[in-house]
Order: sequence, then C-alpha cells, then structure tokens
Amino acid sequence: MLAMLEDAAGALLFGSGMAAAAAVFCALEPGDHVIAPRVMYWGLRCWLHQEGPRLQISIDFVDTETPENIWNAIRPGETKLVWIETPGNPLWTIADIAAIAEITHEAGARLAVDSTAASPFHTQPLALGADIVMHSATKILNGHSDVIAGVLACANTDATWKRIIAIRAGWGAILGPFEAYLLMRSLRTFPLRATAQAAGAAVLADRLSGHPHVSAVLYPGLPNHPGHAVATRQMRNGFGFMLSIRVVGGEAAAIATAAAVRLWKRATSLGGVESLIEHRASVEGPDTPCPPDLLRLSTGIEDPDDLFDDLDQALWAAHAGNV
Repeated sequence: MLAMLEDAAGALLFGSGMAAAAAVFCALEPGDHVIAPRVMYWGLRCWLHQEGPRLQISIDFVDTETPENIWNAIRPGETKLVWIETPGNPLWTIADIAAIAEITHEAGARLAVDSTAASPFHTQPLALGADIVMHSATKILNGHSDVIAGVLACANTDATWKRIIAIRAGWGAILGPFEAYLLMRSLRTFPLRATAQAAGAAVLADRLSGHPHVSAVLYPGLPNHPGHAVATRQMRNGFGFMLSIRVVGGEAAAIATAAAVRLWKRATSLGGVESLIEHRASVEGPDTPCPPDLLRLSTGIEDPDDLFDDLDQALWAAHAGNV
C-alpha cells in the first residue's frame, strides 16, 4: 500500500523513521561524500555528526532551498548522495525536488527525500525525480501517536536498494506485525485526517499572520513564504499540517506561550490527530540552529477556531506575564 501511495517500485517498513534514514546512509561506501540540509530533523543531524566519521563518509550541510548551493557543494566523482527534507523541519523551508534531482543525477549521485512533513497526500518525490523517499510513519501516516515506524520507497530496485534490504534484515530493523497492523488501520483514514489537518494549518497560518504578538509565521502556503512558488508547483491538496511561529518578546515569551495553552498539547512529535506545540530550541539544546523565539505547531483535527482562540489567549497571557 505504501509503495502505491508513492507510485514506487518498492517499499520497506522499518522499526522507526531513524532506522529507515540510517539504512540509506549505511548503504554508502567509505570515502563517499554526502550533501544534507543545514536545518533538518535534529535527531538525524545529530546521528550524522556522530556516525559519519565512523562510516568514513564526509558530509556538507548546506541550505538546500537554493539548488545552486547543492551544485556548488558537489564533489565530482565523490558525491554519492544528496539528502533533502521538504518541507524542512522546523523552519518549513521548501526544496525544489525536480531541480535538485537534475543536479544530483548530473553528478552521478542519488537523491533521497525526507517527505515526512508533506506525506504522499501532498507530494510524491519519486515522480519529481527523487530516487528514494523516506517517511517517519510515526507521524501523519499513522496519525494516532501509538506507533513508531519508518518507511523507505524507491524509484528502482537496484543494487543500492538491495543493499538497504540487507541492512534492514541484518539490523533486525523490521516493523513488528502488530505495529504494521496499526499502521494499516491508520492508513484507512489517512486522506481524511490529512485533509482536515492541512485545512486547519492554513486557517491558523492566515490568522496568526496578523497577530500583534507574532513576528513571523513560517508556512509554505502563505504567499510571502520564500518557497511558496515551488511549494505551489510540487505540492497538492494544500501545504501540509505543520507551521511555526516566532513570538514577539523572544525566548521567554515563546516558552511562556507554550506553557499557557489549554487545548494544544505541549509535546515533542507531529502529525497526530491532536494538536501539539513545542519550543523546539529547548528540545534541541545549545547547538541548535533553531531560533529561540520559535514555536513549532503540529495541527491536529480539532476545530481551527478553537485552536486559534487557545493560541491567542496564550500569546496574550505570555505578553502580560500572566503565566
């Protein structure tokens, strides 16, 4: 079913999104060069810094929303993998999959796309030229916050794909049967949930854009978003369920806002039917590239008006110091 959603030649389930992503990098050879986003899923970024030297792969982290940055980072004969994330967590930057695929393939490398925040409902990276697409199925594909799972889907079942299959088997990184059952259960409601969550995110982005205690709304569906034109071209059915806001008053005001919500849940995850709010810089720690005034919002299926009203009262409470 997941291969069908991505129109893929093959798909594999893993015990987590991290296991799926790590398998792609572990399929590389010593001496290979990789290009990855400067701002990306923090867990994978930390893993790459930790394990890249041991795997004897070199990694350049660049701003992948500009294809020219990838072109400039290519090492002829050495670059074997370009890894992008779009929309990119937690700033929701947009990478032009088709343009980057052309650059990557001209260099003789493969393009892998972390499409967790888009999901197949909004983007099909393989149709745009990617070789591999990854999802943390823990997120919106499952959507009920009761499964940890990962997915890889491929354009071709070539030698690299067979190597990934062997890595998964050797690690024992398969998904358990009960978790697979729960994921299948969730996929029955996936388009309904994704529709509601994307619609809610669009409403929130629009209303928060004019809020006096919000300095910026990061959401690719807004016309003033730097990646809006590319997102409009490569996304469908809306622009996803994720957005971030930057709070007037800096880090203290952002943390106070997260503490003052009532309907939103303050937790680290995304894509579930329940709406989540998180001060991302606190989670990532002192080395984070995430701005300290940023709150990451994962829109659930609740009424968007209720969600906005809760954020509104929390922002005002934080501004007044009533938290």
